[in-house]
Amino acid sequence: MMSSRWIIHIDMDAFYAAIEQHDHPQYRGKPVIVGADPQKGKGRGVVSAASYEARTCGIHSAMPIRHAFQRCPQGIFLPVRMPRYRESSDHIFSILQRYTNLVESLSLDEAFLDVTGSVRLHGSAQKIGRQIQQEIQNAEGLTASVGIASNKFVAKVASDLKKPHGFVIVPSGTEADFLKNLPIERLWGAGPKTAIQLRRLGCSTIGDVAKYSPHMLMKIFGTHGRHLQEHAQGIDGHAVIPEEPAKSMGAETTFDEDTRDIMIIHATLLQLAEQVARRLRRAGVRSQTVTLKFRDESFQTITRTSSAAAATNQSSDLYQRSLSLLKRIPHSKKKVRLLGITASKLSPAKKPGDQLSLFAPHPEKAQQLTTVLDTIQEKFGTNAISRASVLTTKTNRITGHRQKNRKR
Repeated sequence: MMSSRWIIHIDMDAFYAAIEQHDHPQYRGKPVIVGADPQKGKGRGVVSAASYEARTCGIHSAMPIRHAFQRCPQGIFLPVRMPRYRESSDHIFSILQRYTNLVESLSLDEAFLDVTGSVRLHGSAQKIGRQIQQEIQNAEGLTASVGIASNKFVAKVASDLKKPHGFVIVPSGTEADFLKNLPIERLWGAGPKTAIQLRRLGCSTIGDVAKYSPHMLMKIFGTHGRHLQEHAQGIDGHAVIPEEPAKSMGAETTFDEDTRDIMIIHATLLQLAEQVARRLRRAGVRSQTVTLKFRDESFQTITRTSSAAAATNQSSDLYQRSLSLLKRIPHSKKKVRLLGITASKLSPAKKPGDQLSLFAPHPEKAQQLTTVLDTIQEKFGTNAISRASVLTTKTNRITGHRQKNRKR
């Protein structure tokens, strides 16, 4: 059945790593891995992004950073620069918004656009896709892969087929033919366990699922079986939904070494509170509810939550509330492995003159200071200026490790 709907899926190519290669020309053509410090194969974090040169070594996002180092010790390992990536993402989404207000953000580097109503003004969906791809490259020096189809599922599959800098358009009415020879792992809803079950049924391609008995699929997978077959036939009625306001914002960190040092724990909570507060202010919202996430060395995870009458986006407030929650964690001699802070029950930032923070002795001055800090960090990065307590704790931690090593 022919459709007049046109959906474009935009997917940036190796986004974080590509930005690093753009900002540092000396890294171009080399394996760049963005994420945690590998610590010569002993790091405990994960890979956030890998350039295509690094991917040839088998490195991918979410891989443990130590494994990435083992596979590619010659790689260029870089820390995450989230403010820089958000800045580029904002520029890219401003380009997308020129063509339609129906833009659904999936992440900083991925989005759906419904351009059905835009073709009369901007030309065909293919023309719009090409223009967007070129504008992103001209403005940001980055490549995007584009998939165009009559629905979201097929458009997303299309954008992934010829990366990097791919451009695939699936004419309306050809969706099933386009999908039929692709492996079932590309089918929405076919996770690892479902894929194993489908292969046991003799389905190795999406076309096999499309032709399989709908009764049997429903019997095995329930209503999910019907959705699997619809997608396999190239049918997807999901609409492009413009981004809704976030319901919560959070940050967490895993310690390089498990610790029970209260100074390090408190300094880490302060850093997390500052990260979350900065995100709240950037989004123009405040939070009434704070949740503390605490994971010990045995991987037991405990959360504690509290709400306050007054909403806030000040780091001092979030920090003090987190300290109070920390006291509610059952006492244990086990070391801390992970800490996290999440702010929820969000509302628009209040107007000047509304009640301000009760924690700060001079609320107006505290907010003025916050504004200055935000300006400096947005321009020069989050490490450009830090609280003395955080720097002191970092220094003590490093010195302590050195002294410990000397004793050995």
